[in-house]
Amino acid sequence: MATNLELFADYHQIHVMDEESEGDFSDVWTEQTVLDGLGVTDGALAIGTAVNVTVAVSVHVLAEQPDDDTEDFDHVIEASLHLASGRLVVMGCTDYLPDAARFDMPAGWIRVRASRRNLAAAVDADVDSSESPETTEQLRLQAWPAPFSAPHIIKRWVQPET
Repeated sequence: MATNLELFADYHQIHVMDEESEGDFSDVWTEQTVLDGLGVTDGALAIGTAVNVTVAVSVHVLAEQPDDDTEDFDHVIEASLHLASGRLVVMGCTDYLPDAARFDMPAGWIRVRASRRNLAAAVDADVDSSESPETTEQLRLQAWPAPFSAPHIIKRWVQPET
């Protein structure tokens, strides 16, 4: 079952973290991590977005790894996250942490797959992208218990040059 959220992707990012994480992202963004759309720090992930406005986020807490449907998305990444508290938090990077969405999961290592689509339409619409479903960036987050493994860029979207 999915939980649908509308989150402001301030600074082109959404945060996914353990409830007890400090989530310090001050050093995670480099030229490469921006291209990858993924910043990893202790107990937290920053998922890059193509736009700096509200994005549609669906969160799926799963018991096991989902099937591969990469062809339905523009950009897909996976990373491991240690959930010491057993509570996954999903929020915009400037949102107020106590008000953020929380999801119960088994404590320990989980895998997060972030699949993004509608990126070209969102970039073309720019600041107005969240005004219509046809132009809103969509981010699906899937999380399931899994041993640690290195971050992986499954499918890369590169913004066309203008």
